Amino acid sequence: MQLFDKDTQIDFLGVRKVAMVISLGLIVVSIVSLFWRGLNFGIDFTGGTLIEVGYSQPAELVEVRKLLAGQGFGDAVVQHFGTSREVLVRVPPREGMNSAELSSQVLNVLRQQQGVGEVKMRRVEFVGPQVGEELTNDGGLAMLLALIGILIYVALRFEYRFAVGSVAALIHDVIITLGVFSLLQLDFDLTVLAAILAIIGYSLNDTIVVFDRIRENFIKLRTGTPLEVMNISINQTLTRTLMTSFTTLLVVVALFLFGGELIHGFATALLIGIVVGTYSSIYVASSAAQALGVSKTDLMPVEKEGAEHDELP
Repeated sequence: MQLFDKDTQIDFLGVRKVAMVISLGLIVVSIVSLFWRGLNFGIDFTGGTLIEVGYSQPAELVEVRKLLAGQGFGDAVVQHFGTSREVLVRVPPREGMNSAELSSQVLNVLRQQQGVGEVKMRRVEFVGPQVGEELTNDGGLAMLLALIGILIYVALRFEYRFAVGSVAALIHDVIITLGVFSLLQLDFDLTVLAAILAIIGYSLNDTIVVFDRIRENFIKLRTGTPLEVMNISINQTLTRTLMTSFTTLLVVVALFLFGGELIHGFATALLIGIVVGTYSSIYVASSAAQALGVSKTDLMPVEKEGAEHDELP
């Protein structure tokens, strides 16, 4: 299905300066929020107490969450563990309370629920803040190594200006996604970190498709400025870009609406990342490469020395 015909001529890069102002504004707001408010780290990063309880009848997680929230444990993460009768509760650290006291309070709250039968404690584990600190450092290192690897890959496959453009787009996407989580103080746990890494891969794939067409057109088209060639290339890949984004969004929206609380943060991060990543593939990556002065001569195949003699009979 073609959303646009082959002769679509939208002047995307004609508004690149406006897009740059918008992107810089979003990045500044995101960075200020990250420094001012920070991220609302979940128990995976902050540490806390893990409590497993067993019910004699199937437990409704929605009711368990409401009960805990009403007793001051609104920040607890609740999930089934194995069966519908086993429930895992993760509670962030509480000042002046050890894991034994905290688990006893949670158990007493859960036993107040009507119609669930007997509630028994299965196990209690304490996840120390040192583990959370290690996860934070490892997560940041993973993203940094991913960006370095992408920079090297794109520089070798295309040209260093394209590499800078692609990494600029990825940094743009990650910062804005983190900024939204900071501004709204949404829970940032390991599932969200996984979504951030998925956004990097998704945005890079979109950017590579556009760059591949730009490289082809630089070689094929005899006339036209670099700006014109880039606009033509973006228009030619527009249907593919929008269809990929739309079909991916359908899945992510379904996860967001029906996936439950445990993957709500994951789906939220992907929703933001897909929208921002599609935008950055068109405006940020290509605009950055154009601003750095990429031209047809940079992408022409290098002629082998003595090739003209090889063609002689």
